[in-house]
Amino acid sequence: MKKIFLFITALCCALSLSACSAKKERPVTKPDGTLDKCSLRFSWWGGDDRHEATLKAIDLWNKKHPDITITPEYGGWDGWSEKVNSQVKSGTEPDIMQINYDWLISLSPDGDGFYDLDELSSQLDLSQFDDEVLSFGKVGGKLNAVTVSVSGRSLFYNSQVFSKMGAEYPETWEDLIALGNSFGADGLYPLDLDIQSGGTAWYLAVVYVQQQTGRQFISVDGRLGFTVEDIKAALSFYRQLEESHVIRTVRTRTDEDGNAALYQSPEFIGGRVAGVLEWGSAVGKYESVLPEGVLEAGPLLTDEKGCSDGWLIKPSLLYAVSKHTKYPDEAAAFINFLLNDEECAEILGTTRGIPASKAAETALQKSGALKGLAKESDDILSSADTMTISPYMELPRMKEFYNTAIESVSYGTADADTAARQMFDSINNYLEKIRK
Repeated sequence: MKKIFLFITALCCALSLSACSAKKERPVTKPDGTLDKCSLRFSWWGGDDRHEATLKAIDLWNKKHPDITITPEYGGWDGWSEKVNSQVKSGTEPDIMQINYDWLISLSPDGDGFYDLDELSSQLDLSQFDDEVLSFGKVGGKLNAVTVSVSGRSLFYNSQVFSKMGAEYPETWEDLIALGNSFGADGLYPLDLDIQSGGTAWYLAVVYVQQQTGRQFISVDGRLGFTVEDIKAALSFYRQLEESHVIRTVRTRTDEDGNAALYQSPEFIGGRVAGVLEWGSAVGKYESVLPEGVLEAGPLLTDEKGCSDGWLIKPSLLYAVSKHTKYPDEAAAFINFLLNDEECAEILGTTRGIPASKAAETALQKSGALKGLAKESDDILSSADTMTISPYMELPRMKEFYNTAIESVSYGTADADTAARQMFDSINNYLEKIRK
């Protein structure tokens, strides 16, 4: 993929957030290169497809390593970040954690929040990863986490609904707007944006403006690249999607779905909502609630000249080890199993995206499992001139700013000018605060 930037310098410069407030330090257990009998906690979030595959992988590990028991802790995304933050604050986090990209800023701004995986090379084979991919997990020169996969959001559509409507998947922003009229006549929506997942609606608006202006919303080092006018254009575009019946309004979505995520919504499952914007590494949860083969990947939207710039990619997930673990060698061995073991790769498939590990990718190619929507999404994004998302863009506080602005223009409590100015000031002030 193109325009993948190195993040070591930017993450080295990030300073502590409230989640990293001081607590009583405990000595870090040094690795000794041997595997001892123990029990380890492993936490992750995801949909049912990821849960089922991961539990099967843990069963395989426990058979291969009966002296090292893995205790699973898992759930959906909603509230998961807050839960892990609480655990880290109190020093009760699991030994091994699936982490999000932005957690490196919030939980390890100086590189000391997680175990340095470079010290565990006797159990963890890092030669299966490109240096560029490994750099995503480095903070302050320390390897805090290993990237599981690199992913981006793509557009996915209910092929049965589109076929019934006699419609083609949109290729340009204008095509998407035009679909609102034809779908709206039948009470349908060609797309919807899951505000419950945090930032999905704003993400699409950002891509649109980045494509128009060539400016990146937030830079790698946490500086706002959009002007007030850019933010106004993004909010106006979002409002246009609602007014054109491309997506539901926030009020309609809330009335019909409550707090449910879009993949759990009867409106999506029943086909009234016929499209979603989702990470290729997480689309399985949408795919699994529809009949097999119904959900299909569509093209990335372009401008009228066919320019596909502005779409974003990132490390979709990373694995980290608690700096408080008493069993670093054993934790590293389990991560190596998850990332590089051939049998494990076949079990996990693409439930966390296309593996960044060469060994795992090769295993999936050999077994014929390197296919499906995650692979299609990866191929589509690989052909575009993508940008790597700033980790600052995904911080929870930032998502609050996005959703506040989106909701205000959707409900009509503020016009785009006012909401844009408020959002611009809030983001600038926050980024300046956390960079100090």
